[in-house]
Amino acid sequence: MEAMTDSAEMASDRSWAAFTESGPWTLERDDARWLPLAATLRRRAQDEVPTLTAPRRFPSGSRVFTVVRHLGGAVLPWLARKKLNRFPTSEASRLDLSDRLRRAAEALGPTYIKLGQIISSGEGLFPPELVSEFKKCRDQVPAEPFAAVKLTVEQDLGARLGDIFESFEETPIAAASIAQVHAARLRTGEEVVVKVQRPQVSSLVRKDLKVMAWLAPFLVGRIPVAALANPPALVELFAETIVEELDFRIEAANMVDVAAMLHDLEQDRYVTPRPHPELVTRRVLVMERVHGFNFDDVAGMHDAGIDTEAVIRTAMVAFMEGAIVEGIFHGDLHGGNLLVLDDGRTALLDYGIVGRLDGPRRNAFLRLMLGATTNDPKGQVEALRDLGALPVDTDVAAVISDLRLDQEVIDPTTLTGEEMVKEVQRVVKAMLGYGAKLPKELMLYVKNLVFLDGAIARLAPDLDLIGEVTNISMLFAMKHGERLGRELGLNPSDVEFDMDGVKASMGLDPSVNRLTYRELQERRALIQKRMADHVEGRD
Repeated sequence: MEAMTDSAEMASDRSWAAFTESGPWTLERDDARWLPLAATLRRRAQDEVPTLTAPRRFPSGSRVFTVVRHLGGAVLPWLARKKLNRFPTSEASRLDLSDRLRRAAEALGPTYIKLGQIISSGEGLFPPELVSEFKKCRDQVPAEPFAAVKLTVEQDLGARLGDIFESFEETPIAAASIAQVHAARLRTGEEVVVKVQRPQVSSLVRKDLKVMAWLAPFLVGRIPVAALANPPALVELFAETIVEELDFRIEAANMVDVAAMLHDLEQDRYVTPRPHPELVTRRVLVMERVHGFNFDDVAGMHDAGIDTEAVIRTAMVAFMEGAIVEGIFHGDLHGGNLLVLDDGRTALLDYGIVGRLDGPRRNAFLRLMLGATTNDPKGQVEALRDLGALPVDTDVAAVISDLRLDQEVIDPTTLTGEEMVKEVQRVVKAMLGYGAKLPKELMLYVKNLVFLDGAIARLAPDLDLIGEVTNISMLFAMKHGERLGRELGLNPSDVEFDMDGVKASMGLDPSVNRLTYRELQERRALIQKRMADHVEGRD
């Protein structure tokens, strides 16, 4: 490997990918020897999921005893205290259970910590107490001893550490559930980061998924965390997400695919680090190092003169464009996976989880998004069915009737706490009755929307949401209307954007023409307070 010094040559791969201007090497698809394997590896990983999550009459292996001991030790004392009315409020009960589950997850190791990290990014999808508690799993994962890291790198790269790296920091930059990241410098002078998988994590994850599949049916309706969901389906969803993270050759290929997608969409406000064309294996990933502001460092960005509203606006457009137009998007957006560069561009990091929508499923997703902006409940339910969220034989008309989607949207701030709780329970019961589940790509998309929601709160609280929705809709119509219309069999000029319907979904009167995020938060706070007051009063 020879270090490259000619900046023009280093930038040549930007003709097809959204890489940095002056990378430490040029990456061409033909030179990346791990790239041709990626599609096969990804397919094998997904083919393994049914076996890992198959219902089991009896548990598999001895790992089940460890899992049951820790989870039982968390839940049983909580149940005893609850039956004895030892909690002053229902909130105190939920806080206690969340704390116990988080401690159990940390004791059980990588698989359960990873599940906790996914939950921690699911504000609005999971109970708030659980989300808050599991956020502690993001930055409290102990690092592996450096001796274990060194052994993994040398085994996978087939050489001594000093033969490849001029320097290799023993203390990791970050330590997560599956892997940890170390700063290093190659012998040829390039500054890099090295992602190293934890020893034995691959086999441990597979054992844990089998245990989860055995335990899941017993959790249905047993604890509040699982009461509004289908635990077996959640295990399958989790398995689909995590199996691809266990092979870094898949992640490196994801980096290439997302970089190409951003380039094709002319999203020049995003960059992707280059994976190394040779130094990528199942357990080791060497990539270009980029520097920037942490996504949560609002004060630092403002001091540097960075327009944080523009950062958010770019994120909203790029995320939606990738999913809707190209059918690929980064599936794990959170503050640790985004760096804002000095010039205001954003670098995307960590490509272990990527959403992919191919053929009919992308078409269904597109119809789902279109239905949301044109007030077409029939189109939305049909799209959900075609995405796999509802069984193929679902009676679409019955779903619309049962969920009252054909009726005028009710402003939730006009409801009492009891009415809101009953409405949520009614919808959840109806959806579960139809066999609803959350497909992987839809879960990742919703989780990313939840992250963007929180990012707006921090970086752009005075952003006019109605104005942004209008602008994004116009952008899509002008930039992609002809192509998307052709794919859906529609004339773009016949598609009528229903802004009044969008406003109604927020509980707004059609006469309202501006809504900042601060105002939206105030509305949410009122709704949450009414629901919490009702639950407390009932307890």
